Amino acid sequence: MLIRENVPISELTTMRLGGKARFVIEISELSDIPEAYKFAAEKKLPTFVLGGGANTIGKDEGFDGVILLNRLKGIEVISETSDEVVIRAMGGEEWDDFVKYTCERGYSGIECLSKIPGTVGAAPVQNIGAYGQDISQVLESVEVYDRETHELIVLGANELKMGYRSTIFNNGPLVGRYFIVAATFVLENEECLEPPFYNSLQKYIDEHNETDFSPANIRKMVSNIRAEKLPDPIHEASAGSFFKNIFIDDGEGAKAKALGIKVWEKADGRKMINSGYLIEGAGLKGARMHGFKVSEKAALILINESAKSYADLDAARSEIRNKVQEKYGFYLEQEPVEIPIGKKKEAS
Repeated sequence: MLIRENVPISELTTMRLGGKARFVIEISELSDIPEAYKFAAEKKLPTFVLGGGANTIGKDEGFDGVILLNRLKGIEVISETSDEVVIRAMGGEEWDDFVKYTCERGYSGIECLSKIPGTVGAAPVQNIGAYGQDISQVLESVEVYDRETHELIVLGANELKMGYRSTIFNNGPLVGRYFIVAATFVLENEECLEPPFYNSLQKYIDEHNETDFSPANIRKMVSNIRAEKLPDPIHEASAGSFFKNIFIDDGEGAKAKALGIKVWEKADGRKMINSGYLIEGAGLKGARMHGFKVSEKAALILINESAKSYADLDAARSEIRNKVQEKYGFYLEQEPVEIPIGKKKEAS
């Protein structure tokens, strides 16, 4: 168990903001988990679990606590039939490495989630999704360490309250209780995706006359689309999609249509507005403000070009929100999670 002290959060997150964390512990073995929580309890410090830092933002004050980095590795096929395969992946695996593993073997279910940064353990937290697929469609269960009972337990997908970018891990009274050890997925053991596809993917297919819809080729196409539209966090500081898309009721849908805003209807009947469309419509695509730039390729992406403080982010976020709300009347909700400042507390 590697313990480091006074580590800049800016070095652990892809937005590259944040002061120092009091302690950072790398979890590489199962036995490290209870030891790490014991360490935090003895020092009367709060904890925060971090994966790849791709959807997380630090504050200038840092974190007066212990950040636990999930570095648990391993992928195994639990069972396989001609129709489906059950796969277990450890929480510290890079998400895209896991997607690559499944696509190379012809398994279908997460190929559209290629090139999403982060770890397997972080994927269920946000219920990540893209191009018509999301984790809730294929997740069977997660193995977690319960810091309250000090034991490893299994939570079924039906216990996670999975919604749009929302689960029990990031919303509600159980936030911070569990450390995700591994996740088990049920994928199709055959080519199963068929057109029509999600709009931008279908457009790519039509433009390139693609007829191969195997998981490997869908992965290739999605990877190409993302490379064209989305910044690589290794080279450009970004937290990925910064604002959530907006789900609306029928009344708001009528209002949106009156304003000329396209309303998407999901398979489950819910109506949605693309927040990137609103940002672009407010004239902010490519705009620079407070050290940040709204990506000229995808307006949902906020790139940190020169900002050094959370105050800069707050100012840029407020400016974007205000302009969108003034023009369209819709409020933009932030997607990335923020690391709290942390306060000393009594050991539990």
